[in-house]
Amino acid sequence: MTGQKASTLTHEILPLGQDGVLVRFARKPDPVALGSAQRFRAMVAMQQNSEILEVAPSLASVLLRFDPAATPRARIEAIAERALAEMGPSADHPVPTRCWHLPVAFGGEAGPQLAEAAALAGLTQEAAVRQVAEADLRVLAIGFAPGQPYIGLLPENWNMPRLSQLTPKVPAGALVIAVRQLVLFCNDSTTGWRQIGQTGFRPYWPQSQTPFRLEVGDAIRIEPISLTDFPSLAPESTDGLGGARLEILG
Repeated sequence: MTGQKASTLTHEILPLGQDGVLVRFARKPDPVALGSAQRFRAMVAMQQNSEILEVAPSLASVLLRFDPAATPRARIEAIAERALAEMGPSADHPVPTRCWHLPVAFGGEAGPQLAEAAALAGLTQEAAVRQVAEADLRVLAIGFAPGQPYIGLLPENWNMPRLSQLTPKVPAGALVIAVRQLVLFCNDSTTGWRQIGQTGFRPYWPQSQTPFRLEVGDAIRIEPISLTDFPSLAPESTDGLGGARLEILG
């Protein structure tokens, strides 16, 4: 079934497998869909409903998982509709309660494709780094690998496609970019995104008491550091934090 709260906010409530209900706000990411998905996730989480086993957001939708043996699908759809009604017509991102400040080295060996990405964005390398550092960024989704964040959105001039050919490997800590998003890799990985920087911060650090560091909705501030300072923030010597710090907001 479908519904509409305002001219800027539409949604679909769809079945997904035997134990899922998908609330979809758009078929591709855009600022309205991103904000709507995050507000909906926050609204459902506030309800603390035991009938929902998992709330898994993506860039333009949110998956609600449930136990079909204990709860009928119609009940979960009703919970979703109520959350949408309480959410109201606003598609703004919810106000973050946490902000991570992440030191990142750009260019050189840390960001071998920075020049190419900056040119596609119509900027010098220096201006590109400055624009990334000044952007109001949030963790939009976590997935593909444990703890791996998708971060955005950057300004429209960063709406660049992925590479036409895969890069065989980027290292753990690589900060890569495509379609107005940043991804911070937790492990060495093949990718079709351009590596513009590198950080010692690891979103997933199993040795820690809190191995998954980031949460959907966290604010992210990128803090450029020099290539000479980067080795001193190695994850092995900083409990995987790489000089990052968590600020509690409000």
